[in-house]
Parts: sequence; C-alpha cells; structure tokens
Amino acid sequence: MIKDPHIARAFDRDLEAVQALIMRMGGLVEQALADAAQALDTQDDALAEQVRRGDAAIDALEESINAECARVIALRAPIATDLRTVLTVMKIAGSLERCGDYAKNLAKRTPVLTAMSPIPGASGSVRRMARQVSILLKDALDAFVTRDAGLAADVRLRDQEVDQMYNALFREFLTFMMEDPRNISACMHLHFIAKNIERVGDHATTIAEQVIYLTTGALPEDMRPKAGLAGGED
Repeated sequence: MIKDPHIARAFDRDLEAVQALIMRMGGLVEQALADAAQALDTQDDALAEQVRRGDAAIDALEESINAECARVIALRAPIATDLRTVLTVMKIAGSLERCGDYAKNLAKRTPVLTAMSPIPGASGSVRRMARQVSILLKDALDAFVTRDAGLAADVRLRDQEVDQMYNALFREFLTFMMEDPRNISACMHLHFIAKNIERVGDHATTIAEQVIYLTTGALPEDMRPKAGLAGGED
C-alpha cells in the first residue's frame, strides 16, 4: 500500500482520471452495441458505418488507459491493493476493447443482410438480446466504480439469461434453415451476430469477476455459470 500521504493523494487523482476514461470507454461501447443492433433492425447502413468508424475511438481509449496505468506504476510504484486496482483497470480496458470489436462485427454484417430476404422477427430478437447485454455491461462497470462485489456477483449470474436468449435464437435460426435452404446464408450471418452479442455478455462477466477480485482479493472459485450451447468468452 502507498504510505506517503502526498503520493497517496497523487495516486487517488491518477486513479480517478483513469477511472473516468474507463467509464467513457464503457459508454462508447454501450452506444456502439445499441447502434449496431438498431442499424440491423432498421436496415440503416449509414448508422452501421458510423459504428464501424467509431471503433477507432474505443481502441484509442484503451491505448490511453494502458499508457496511463504504465505511468502510474512507474511513478507511484503501487503495491498490494493499489497495484491490484491498476491491473484490474487494464484488464477491464482490454475486455471493453473486445466488446467494441464485437459491436463493429455486428455493424459489418448489416449491409450484407440488408441485401438478403429478411428472417421474420430475427432483427428484433437480436436487438433485445443486445439491450440485455448492454445492461449487464453497464452494471458491471457500475460495480467497478462503486466497488460493489454483490452487484458484480449478480452480473455473473445474470449472464445465463443472455445465454438462454442466444440458445433460443440458435434454435430459431436452425428451424428457418431446415424449412427453406434459401434462408441459410441470412441465418448464418444472424447466428454470427448473436454469437458476438453473447461474447459481449461473457466479457461483462469477466469485468464483474475482476471487480470481485479487486474487492475481495480472490477470483470466484466456482465455475462460471453457462446455459446450453453458449461457450466461454475469448
């Protein structure tokens, strides 16, 4: 733990600054996910392109956060819980960057699907799943800011709801493909989109687990709960 009061105050200021960057990054990711899902639902290629371009700002924030964390480690030499805080921030930034990539991947599929025959109800279902994942991500980040291990544990459990939504969509797409082979291409794209959204849920869970580690000093010992077809995050 940082002992010198002047160093401690400087560390707190540094931490507040980098925490603000994390929340800004999280806000951009949440918006990108919502916009990508809306672009798919409304066949808005311009909005999809905006999401793709906006991923550069998310990547830049991760670089800024990592640079700031490296500076803090070099100048403040934090140990124990202070070092754990800095390392947690870096891991959260990495998870958010991946979530931004998934939102961009969603947006890339929109023009392709716009040119295909629509799958009834699919885009609305994807949008609802994206909304649920965005709530998980927001709660995980709120848990980090407030150091709320209970909220983080709740996020970890609620990821099963996202898995169940993904499993239902997978079965729905499979049914459409079996009924009419002309649906195969569109359903494959939609499945890819649903899987990317499910991965965002996994990263929200990873952030929640980092909050638990930050507040308790240990990662959860039990296996991460998963439902049905959903796999682990990458």
